[in-house]
Amino acid sequence: MKEYRPRIVDEMLKDKLEAKGAVLIEGPKWCGKTTTALQVAASVLRMDEPSRRAANIQMSEIEPERLLEGDTPRLIDEWQIAPKLWDAARYEVDIRGEEGQFILTGSAVPVDSEDITHSGTGRFTWLMMRPMSLYESGESSGEVSLKDLFNEPDKITGISEHNIDDLTFLICRGGWPHAIGMKKKAALSQAEAYYDAVVKSDINRADGVNKHPERVKRLMRSFARNQGAQIGYTTLRDDIQANDTGSLNEDTVASYVNALKKIFVIEDMPAWNPNLRSKTSIRSADTRYYIDPSIATAALGIGPNDLVNDLNTMGLLFETLCVRDLRVYAESIGGDVLHYRDKSGLECDTVIHLRNGSYGLAEIKLGGQKLIEEGVCNLKALEKKIDTSKMPGPSFMMIVVGIGDFAYRREDGIYIVPIGCLKH
Repeated sequence: MKEYRPRIVDEMLKDKLEAKGAVLIEGPKWCGKTTTALQVAASVLRMDEPSRRAANIQMSEIEPERLLEGDTPRLIDEWQIAPKLWDAARYEVDIRGEEGQFILTGSAVPVDSEDITHSGTGRFTWLMMRPMSLYESGESSGEVSLKDLFNEPDKITGISEHNIDDLTFLICRGGWPHAIGMKKKAALSQAEAYYDAVVKSDINRADGVNKHPERVKRLMRSFARNQGAQIGYTTLRDDIQANDTGSLNEDTVASYVNALKKIFVIEDMPAWNPNLRSKTSIRSADTRYYIDPSIATAALGIGPNDLVNDLNTMGLLFETLCVRDLRVYAESIGGDVLHYRDKSGLECDTVIHLRNGSYGLAEIKLGGQKLIEEGVCNLKALEKKIDTSKMPGPSFMMIVVGIGDFAYRREDGIYIVPIGCLKH
């Protein structure tokens, strides 16, 4: 058995167990939810255990409270198989009147929500878990802290040793815990296996509707080609239709996309709506991202060598990697990751927004001085648009790069930070 690699959510989970009766850990399968929960669980119920699955489901219908008996915190793994466990756990939390009773883990939103009569508000708290960031997998030095950047340090230092070959491998391998430490060929195959499972079975479990595998593949390829874009169902449909002999409407595309969301394969990024000096219209559509860049490479059927020969695609998927990491880091400090685009064409890849109203602006660039300067111009242009009489200015502005030896603060105050130096 592999040694457990500490995760950023470890402390978040402990804090939430101290504050609420039950914690629901959500996220894609294979991201490490169960393994992380096992580090603090005192007893375990594995709902999906083959030899017990049918009996567990039957018991959840007859006497669900029996399944909840055991030392606490009690882990209920893949709870969504038996949605009635939700209300049962909520009731037990009420009766016991103590925090830290249950941890529920699941890689999908329950298909049948009719068995859930209570939202869980006041009893449950939620924890989103994603594939590993580079800091968690040991591939970022962590010399630059996102939390510290909000204090606007005069000087930062950090060294990244990643070259282009390293980055292409990290993009294609992804942050799947099982892949960390494997030989390259075996490590790369994990994302391919994940993709195959989504196409052949997992997407159907999301809503109980069988979908045509080839159509799922075409959708996922189209989604992969449009990472970081505000692409609508019409565009996706037209893209799929080009290689599809059957008829396809937007509702069908929407149902496929929603199924992928339910199993946490994709995670859209909401728009940021600041107070601006001008009346520039802000684009409010979500930006499309896979939860891990390796899903996109698997969907496209490409590997590290392909990315080296197609730097445009590499740049898009590098952005997906950075978004994954920034989300992991931001959530640990009480933040969200948003995007900004307006109808004048000005955009900012990511806005890290904290609950106290502080925020930082970050552009993502693969590397090279020309691209960095483009990012700097975007950041400065957006900063000028913000009405600081109605809201604070940015706590920091940063260019996250892939190829770059050092982290440093420019004379104009903008930070240049290789992703291989960053942590929460």
